[in-house]
Amino acid sequence: MREAGKTIFGGSLLTLNVPLVLASRSPRRSALLRRLDVPFIVHPSLLEEVWPENDPPGVAVESIALQKAKPVSLAHPEALTLGADTVVVLEGEVLGKPGSEAEAHAMLDRLSGGTHTVYTGLALLHPSSGRSITDHEATQVTFAELDDGEITRYVATGSPMDKAGAYGIQDDYGAFFVSRIDGDFYNVIGLPLHCLYRMLTEHFADLLGTPPVHESTAS
Repeated sequence: MREAGKTIFGGSLLTLNVPLVLASRSPRRSALLRRLDVPFIVHPSLLEEVWPENDPPGVAVESIALQKAKPVSLAHPEALTLGADTVVVLEGEVLGKPGSEAEAHAMLDRLSGGTHTVYTGLALLHPSSGRSITDHEATQVTFAELDDGEITRYVATGSPMDKAGAYGIQDDYGAFFVSRIDGDFYNVIGLPLHCLYRMLTEHFADLLGTPPVHESTAS
């Protein structure tokens, strides 16, 4: 769409007058971004993550999201680059992606019957204006009691192996285990949409275009 000589990206509630770059290879984040009806390109960051040992989880995920987004943003200085990082925290311990089926089984066994917290950090960078904003969302997730057979069958699907905490709430099977959520559902998938929308409207309002008005016709 083009308006007054300016390119507008998007055609619904949210529009951008600069390109959007997702610094993540996560298919789940891409799927959620597509819901916003805003075009974007995927440019995964190849930078090795360094977890800030002494920072609380919310600060740490913001830091890693920024680490991921910075090198990508330098390749797209006129664009708005989005970085994200999601972790599962149980009793103060960070549970990342399992390195083996045995580790995935052990993680799920620990999550069974209890409540953990999912943190997602977001970073938005616009190099041409010198702006860099970070924020995070936290969601409490409670698991039902799982028996060993359920865990074994789920791990055998292979689904837990690329997910923090060894499960995905968006999966047909992982969703079976979640008995309660307190907070943003999309945060558990890996991209808290309300947090992202708030960051855009509060800190990058000048980069937002005017959504088109669709006239209705009386019947």
